[in-house]
Amino acid sequence: MTEPVTQANEKLIVVDRLTLRYGRVTAVDDVSFDVHAGEIVGLLGPNGAGKTTIMRVLSGYLPPTRGKVSMAGWDVVTEPLRARRGVGYLPEQIALYRDMRVYDYLKYRARLKGLRGRQCRHRVVDMLTLCDLEPVADRCIGVLSRGYWQRVGLADTLIHDPPVLILDEPGLGLDPNQREQQRRLFMESCAHRAVLFSSHDLAEIERICKRVLIMNEGRIVAVDTPGRLIERWRGGTRFSAEVRGDVSAFLQACRQLKNVATVSIQTGDPWSCLQIEADKEADIGDQLFEQAVRTGCVLREFRREQEHLDEVFAAMTAPDKPEVQ
Repeated sequence: MTEPVTQANEKLIVVDRLTLRYGRVTAVDDVSFDVHAGEIVGLLGPNGAGKTTIMRVLSGYLPPTRGKVSMAGWDVVTEPLRARRGVGYLPEQIALYRDMRVYDYLKYRARLKGLRGRQCRHRVVDMLTLCDLEPVADRCIGVLSRGYWQRVGLADTLIHDPPVLILDEPGLGLDPNQREQQRRLFMESCAHRAVLFSSHDLAEIERICKRVLIMNEGRIVAVDTPGRLIERWRGGTRFSAEVRGDVSAFLQACRQLKNVATVSIQTGDPWSCLQIEADKEADIGDQLFEQAVRTGCVLREFRREQEHLDEVFAAMTAPDKPEVQ
C-alpha cells in the first residue's frame, strides 16, 4: 500500500464526532473538526477542557470511545502504525534521555522512526541546523537550558518529516526571547503541514493561528479565525478620549450622537477620560472632534480600543457562557 501524498489544502487531520470516556467521566464529548495542509489551528480551553485528551487520541496514545479520527489519510484505529508515521507529537512535558548527547539522541530517534543510512544522517544534520542546535550537538541533554531542551524536543518531533504536527504547550517555561525564536522556527517548519497548536498564551495563538477552536467541558464552543471571533463577540466599537475644558457639555454632546450607545467619564484635573461605545463598525472620530470644537474642549487623545482573543476566551469558558453564532 502506498503512502498518501500531501496536496495543497488537503484535510490532514479529520475528527468526526470524537468521544472519549474515562469510566463514567466524559473527557471529550462529540467533537468534530478538521485541519488542512498549510494551516495552523489553535486549540484553546481551560484546564480540564479536554485539549490534551484530544491530542493524545490524535497522536495514537489513546483509543477513542466513539467516533472516527484520521491523520494524513490513515484511520488511527484501523491503521494505527501508518497514522502514527504521519504525526509529529510534542507533548507538554517533554521526556528526553538526559545522559545522551544531542546528536546521538536525534540519530537514535530518527532510526526508531524508520530512517536509515544517509537519509538518517542528513535528517539529523538538517534538524540541528533548523532548530539551531549545532552549538550544543555534542553536549549531554541533561545540561541544556530550557530553551535548548524545547528545541531538541521539536527537532525530534520534526525529524521524520511528518505532514501533521501536534504541539501541546510548546512554549511552556520559555522566556520572551526564546518564545520569539520558537515562533520563527514554527513558521519556518510548519508552512506545508497541518498543525494543531495548544497554548495558554493567547497572544501567541492570535499571532500565528489561522483558526481557533475554543473548548469547554469536553465540547467545542466556538470555531473561527481569531479576528472573526472577536468581531462576532463584541457588541460594539469602543473608543476612549482625553479632554479638557467644559467636559459636561462635551459629555452631553457625545451622548446625543446617532451611533453612540453609552458614554462614561472619569474626571481628572485637568484632563478627563471618556469611554465611548458606539455601534459596531461605526466611525465617529470626525463627529467627536466637531463636538469638542463646538463645546470649547481640547481633545488631547482619541483612540479606538482593540479587543483581544482573551476577552472571547474568558466569556466562552465562563460558567454562564453565551453562545457564539
